Amino acid sequence: MKRARADRTTPELFPEPEGGREVPAEGTRVETVSGLTRRIKAVLEGTFPPLWVRGEVSNLRVQASGHMYFSLKDESAQLSCVMFRGDRARGGREVDFRDGAQVLVFGELSVYEPRGSYQLIVRAAFDDGAGRLQAAFDRLKKRLAEEGLFDQERKRPLPELPLTVGFITSPSGAAVQDFIRILKRRRWRGRLVVLPARVQGDGAAEEMIEALNLAERLARSAEGPRFDVLVIGRGGGSIEDLWAFNDERLVRTMAGCAIPIISAVGHEIDFTLADFVADMRAETPSAAAELISSCFLDVVERLRQAVEGLDGVVDDALNGRREAIERLRTRLAAASPRSRIDQANLRLDDLANRLSSAVRHRLAERREQLAVLQRRLERFSPEPTVAGYRERLRSLATRLARESEVALERKRRAMAGLAGQLRALGPESVLKRGFVMLRGKDGQMVTAAGQVSAGMRVEARFHDGEHGFIAE
Repeated sequence: MKRARADRTTPELFPEPEGGREVPAEGTRVETVSGLTRRIKAVLEGTFPPLWVRGEVSNLRVQASGHMYFSLKDESAQLSCVMFRGDRARGGREVDFRDGAQVLVFGELSVYEPRGSYQLIVRAAFDDGAGRLQAAFDRLKKRLAEEGLFDQERKRPLPELPLTVGFITSPSGAAVQDFIRILKRRRWRGRLVVLPARVQGDGAAEEMIEALNLAERLARSAEGPRFDVLVIGRGGGSIEDLWAFNDERLVRTMAGCAIPIISAVGHEIDFTLADFVADMRAETPSAAAELISSCFLDVVERLRQAVEGLDGVVDDALNGRREAIERLRTRLAAASPRSRIDQANLRLDDLANRLSSAVRHRLAERREQLAVLQRRLERFSPEPTVAGYRERLRSLATRLARESEVALERKRRAMAGLAGQLRALGPESVLKRGFVMLRGKDGQMVTAAGQVSAGMRVEARFHDGEHGFIAE
């Protein structure tokens, strides 16, 4: 069947050119690469709705932007995948992403035009154990749907002004606090009764069933509150955390409950069987509070308009706003901002990778050039010549010091000889040989007898002292 469908589709997408495979005739439509890629993108994305895929993670890569790229593979094929940072925060926090991990992912096929490649944009992911629970979920959902428990015909409309609301949830959870906060912020004037029950783990389904039965018993009694609507829910979590809301007994009890029920389980992407059997599904407990109070706010607004006599003006304004919203919705669907953002994110990551590769290549070239210059510098470096001159200078300095010491020693010996000769010729040496030096009264040396007269005082200097004498 698939082959037959492909054969029927092929002539439309890729018609055989006139004249066989020769050069196309004038006027024949010739596709550009961009145009052909856009046509393939339109066919692929328009043919495949969002789907579940199971496989083994490989080639895992996390960009600095927080986006995660990986491949899903099995024995015969592999599929490129991307999970953007926002989707990871909402639907992939509890998955142990690593190469070799078995996962179950949910997303839509897309074509990344700059590379002409198709890939799966993953919006949510679960470990493979969660995949087995998903299979059990699908089987039970199919069986209950075949019984008619999910038919729209059996669902009851919610009252426009629910004045008494029962909330079946954990009294200690954040969901009930968010629920109350929204009602207070929107100034809802009804009565809220919390019917405590565990919403996770063993016994949670039984406690929620008992809370539903209790609500019906109170509604039938004379003294108990008559609930206009029941809300059953909790905050988000893994498929294991929310599994109590897939209990068959709980689903059948909700189907048989006489009070309209709003399911408010988990986040926007979380679906349980309680959501399908409930009369109304809210994406979160906070959304359920907004849903309950919305009609109340509408009635208050209509009363105010009636008092002021501005029904017509307000109706015109509301109609204008609705038309504007519808136009904006149409423009938004045509523009597909989410798809554009996804494509922009892919383009940004692609450019980041190319920039990083170019920088690394440029750095490698610069390093190679620097190595060549360094080798050339080493070849022409004056350092060896300078080292030779330093060695020669040290040798000359040593030689100079040695020869200077020898010359100085010769000079010392010559000086000592001259000093000896000087001492031998000096007056002290002469005096030691018995001679005397005489000086007159004026201190002049007496060198001749004619210089001395009788009675003249002279000073005689011996080698060991001086004495005065009177000449006769």
